[in-house]
Amino acid sequence: MKKETATYYDVVGIGNAIVDVLAKVGDRFLVERNLPKGQMQILEAKDAGQIYNDIVPEREVPGGSAANTVAGIASLGGAPAFIGKVHDDALGQEFTRDIGAAGVDFFTPPLNQGPMTGRSIVLVTPDAMRSMFTYLGANKYLSEDDVDENIIKASLITYIEGYIFGYDNGVNIAAKAATIAHEYGRQVAFSLSDVNAVNGKEDLFLDFIKENVDVLFANDDELRTLYKGEDFYECLDLIKPHIEIAAITRGAKGSVVVNGRTKIFVEAEKIENAVDTTGAGDLYAAGFLYGMTQGRSLGTCAIIGSIAAAEVVTHYGARPEVSLRGLVRNKLLSYGKRP
Repeated sequence: MKKETATYYDVVGIGNAIVDVLAKVGDRFLVERNLPKGQMQILEAKDAGQIYNDIVPEREVPGGSAANTVAGIASLGGAPAFIGKVHDDALGQEFTRDIGAAGVDFFTPPLNQGPMTGRSIVLVTPDAMRSMFTYLGANKYLSEDDVDENIIKASLITYIEGYIFGYDNGVNIAAKAATIAHEYGRQVAFSLSDVNAVNGKEDLFLDFIKENVDVLFANDDELRTLYKGEDFYECLDLIKPHIEIAAITRGAKGSVVVNGRTKIFVEAEKIENAVDTTGAGDLYAAGFLYGMTQGRSLGTCAIIGSIAAAEVVTHYGARPEVSLRGLVRNKLLSYGKRP
């Protein structure tokens, strides 16, 4: 291990730089186009364009899983950075402005030619379920050279989204980042991201987790997919020897944190009006990681994650619309916990 250096960032996120195009549709819209509900599907530019032509966009907002997470960390009062690839086009410039305005350092050089900035068409049905259809565009040109050693070593935690395993060199990018982080005594967090990202690549994901990951994020469906199992609790036991900490979300059932032989069950925050579940997992990770960087207990980390996730589902878009720092402080005080 190299000599530990001073940190500047709490978390650096590595993943897709995406602009989300949000639209409300009925279930029939998905059925007629044979579009899977509640999942993420990668599309080519032509197919993404066809769906785009058939919708009435509500909003266009910068997104991307790890980018949403670090934006949430900034809203909580943390100091984050982001590594991802955009094109130097209108959407890429919008993404860069927005993530900077959110309080996230973003220095990855943009493409000046080739594919345009990635975008994700997010279709929200009346039950608040979101289905994502993503054109990766410039993201596929993220390279190992973009993994900045100075940023990694200056970050307490490197957080990698599993979506990048869809790139030809995605595993190499993740492995390089994890190696650098561990060389400087930092932690590596990883998200399974989506069932479709894991399905068919279970061994690839599991090998990476065993060799590189300290903190794992997943939802219950993703965990079962990873272990090709039906029983959620059996899968929780399977993951224990492979990871130091696993935080598994279960929607309205809350979340479970696994740490060795210990399992911590945390209730979900009560939500009166769920509008859009886009970004709920990303913001849970934001709250959890922020709590870790502040030295909080794993149970409190999960509570902070639940509070952040609950805020983002009350409106369209995957970024918080209020200061999470103030929201979390008030909630923790009401629970009798140190803010």
